Amino acid sequence: MLAIHHDADRLAWGETPAHAAPGPGEVRLRVAWAGVNRADLMQRAGHYPPPHGASPILGLEVSGTVIEAGEGITELPPGQRVCALLAGGGYAEEVVVDARQVLPLPDGLDLRQGAALPEAFATAWLNLFMEGALSPGERVLLHAGASGVGTAAIQLCRAFGHPCFVTVGSEDKLAACRELGAEAGWSRHQGSFVDAVKAWGAVDVILDPVGASYLADNQRVLNTDGRLVVIGFMGGRQAPLDFGRLLMKRQRLIGSTLRGRPPAGKGEILAQLRRHVWPRLAHGEIVPLIERAWPIAEADAAHAHMRRDANIGKVLLEVSGET
Repeated sequence: MLAIHHDADRLAWGETPAHAAPGPGEVRLRVAWAGVNRADLMQRAGHYPPPHGASPILGLEVSGTVIEAGEGITELPPGQRVCALLAGGGYAEEVVVDARQVLPLPDGLDLRQGAALPEAFATAWLNLFMEGALSPGERVLLHAGASGVGTAAIQLCRAFGHPCFVTVGSEDKLAACRELGAEAGWSRHQGSFVDAVKAWGAVDVILDPVGASYLADNQRVLNTDGRLVVIGFMGGRQAPLDFGRLLMKRQRLIGSTLRGRPPAGKGEILAQLRRHVWPRLAHGEIVPLIERAWPIAEADAAHAHMRRDANIGKVLLEVSGET
């Protein structure tokens, strides 16, 4: 089997041992496309090791075709076109994954589009609607609004009636976010977002991949009973917390990761996506935003593009080219 071998300096496409046959409750997929995520860059740099027992190969999401199903799997027959949420192993010709982490593609979407769905939409749904517990009409602040997760989250907010404000890294990205449904936004190069968000009306839920450097300003713009859901620490790991503001405004600070959750937990998130989001994808109300794709052998170029923070939407790797 071919897969990406990696270190901090280089990605190489080459031979690796094939997977064993899928066990009970698992399926083997022939990978068509793999999604690129910032977590891949962190793992490559040595800052985000895979969970115990997960593949050390990079890649947290794929699309492809079922080629073999383990005992007890009847709803994912060979030939079924699917997408899958992984704990690792996606930069490869094949993956073996718990069937609870696999979904049939929404009607009308192809395999290229399918690879842009699992990580971005699972992360956005989990943290806005499950961890963030959005109530009807509540307002949202999305940091890194032009990322894969951000572009998914904007569309979910629009579809489910939650006005959202985004922070981004350029005016082009801000325009793209407005096109997707963001009501307002702010370029981080203009300084603090606090005054702009307050003028817009403050927020009830914040989805934040930045972490430490945004903590104080996040607290300043949260409404009473607001929830700050932190999903990354691109801006550092440690920062002072204003406990007075936390207590008096009954703010909640929630840390959340997706990768290390057990298959049952990931399965529940995907089940909610299938119920609430898949029909909207099938009808075209929500779309996976794909900026660009590279052949899997050029994964280094894809990583460099994401490292420059150049993407608006998802970056993909073409493995088999099947659509």
